[in-house]
Amino acid sequence: MKLVFVCSPYRGDEKENTANARKYCRLVAGCGYIPIAPHLLFPQFLDDSDEIQRLKGIHMGLELLKLCSQMWVFANEVTEGMELEIQKAKELEIPIQFMDKNMEGIGYDTIDIDKRIGSKLKSIIKDLNKNGR
Repeated sequence: MKLVFVCSPYRGDEKENTANARKYCRLVAGCGYIPIAPHLLFPQFLDDSDEIQRLKGIHMGLELLKLCSQMWVFANEVTEGMELEIQKAKELEIPIQFMDKNMEGIGYDTIDIDKRIGSKLKSIIKDLNKNGR
């Protein structure tokens, strides 16, 4: 089975974001892949409010990303950590799929008028699309 990196928010409303990440992992698993969601695992033993531990978790997540065949992004806007993960996936030439937080696909052809997503995420998607990703 192929590994899919699940990229979604953790910071902010951690309780809601964790519940959402679990739903996203269920979707990925239901599609026949193995979900890799570092933000569900690492906060079990690392303190995300401690900057050193947070950076360690992000670094470990980026190492796991190297093993994945795809990245699925679930968000209406990206966090700083997500932006770093997406950039790394781009560098590694890992295919990326974008969905909103309700798991509905985001289309490249309607990105300019898609009111579900924020400007930072739109910019990332446009940049990836112009580079043929």
